Amino acid sequence: MVPTVAPAMKRNPDPSRIALNRYAIISQALARIRAGAERADALRAVAACKHVQLDGSIATVSERSLYRWLSAYEEAGLAGLENIGRGPTVPAALSSAFVDFLRDEKGLDEPASIPELIRRAKELGIVGPKEKVHRSTVYRTCKRIGLRLTRRKGAKERDSRRFAYPHRMDMVLCDGKHFRAGAERKKRLAFFFIDDATRHILHVVVGTTETQELFQRGLYECICKHGFMGIVYMDHGPGFIAADTMTVLAQLDIVLVHGEAGYKEGRGKIERFNRTVKADVLRALEGRPDVDPDCGALALRLLHYADQVYGHRVHESLNGLSPYHRFISDPKPLRFPEDRAGLRKKFEIWIERRVSNDHVVKIGSIDYEVPTGYAGRKVVLRRRLLDGTIGFFHEGKVIDLHPVDLAHNARAKRAKSDPENGEITGMPRRTAADMAFDRDFGKVVDEDGSFDGEEEVCS
Repeated sequence: MVPTVAPAMKRNPDPSRIALNRYAIISQALARIRAGAERADALRAVAACKHVQLDGSIATVSERSLYRWLSAYEEAGLAGLENIGRGPTVPAALSSAFVDFLRDEKGLDEPASIPELIRRAKELGIVGPKEKVHRSTVYRTCKRIGLRLTRRKGAKERDSRRFAYPHRMDMVLCDGKHFRAGAERKKRLAFFFIDDATRHILHVVVGTTETQELFQRGLYECICKHGFMGIVYMDHGPGFIAADTMTVLAQLDIVLVHGEAGYKEGRGKIERFNRTVKADVLRALEGRPDVDPDCGALALRLLHYADQVYGHRVHESLNGLSPYHRFISDPKPLRFPEDRAGLRKKFEIWIERRVSNDHVVKIGSIDYEVPTGYAGRKVVLRRRLLDGTIGFFHEGKVIDLHPVDLAHNARAKRAKSDPENGEITGMPRRTAADMAFDRDFGKVVDEDGSFDGEEEVCS
């Protein structure tokens, strides 16, 4: 229970301004606690407020500090709120031999970490085996004597060469650009597929968000138009780092390269293109009532810009040629898929799921209903990434699964199952009581419509 006042023996006769400021804040929490509020609720409410200090400044306090101050006040009164250090837990200074060792080791092995340096010093006897050396003390010492501690990728460690592939479809750059369109300023995203060697815009798809489904559809349409590429260069967007995307590229035998953050040598071409396309067309789509914000209409508009405007503009890095002429004049032949059906199969993946007791499998955030008889079993599903459908092999053929219709299930009648083979049947089997009834009360006529024993009587 919280005491109403601090014990007299624990009061501080001359509290500092720090203790008084803390006491004023703690008093707000104590008032709430004594009014019946829970301790956690009271401290949470005080932490959410701004407090005026004795000098007129405004301060905020975290819940963690309030817990610590309140416990100290309950234990020692105002004296517990004084700014008294906790005392050194590590040596105040390192020995000169250890400092010289740090300087020498960092000179020979700059990437060595602080824990590794401490372990080396103990192995060499510079630090005793039971002597405690805190890493923060070593860190402050290294900073004071001017040693570099952060391991940055420098020019000698990082492969940051600028690159340009010589032929078309050697590498395709892909990036998503956010923009707004139409009078209502709808949010849209465009995926641009750009050939690295020729700067030719191969394809554009437009969606509402950056998803793997949008990228995979754009990749499929790009391959249908221009054939397979050797490498795809992308950033770390959600549509690019998805496991399904990596699986599809592996099935297509296309190398995936994720651009490193802050790597202008690899991202420079994309960023320069983004500035160009924004200035040419994207910035003028926002707020216009004559612009249809439909994704298909915007894709058609951007494809027209790519083929009729950007593609025929002289590019400074192509020696006076336009991207279109540079692309069609490249001697490297394009490599098209043998057929569309075989290409679509590359955009299918097989996944394994366990069926719940109510005959449902969950894929992503969607529940799909499977036929009865698979409850509790693991099944293999075929996920078609281009159209988003799920295939399931059932009774010798592949059927499509559909999301669970909860409203229909709430009204539909429940089927009855056969206890012997688990199959659904519309009529229950004859029980032993039925058989006994038939024996004692048989039918009056037989299957031919005659009375039993009629032939014997007539003869």
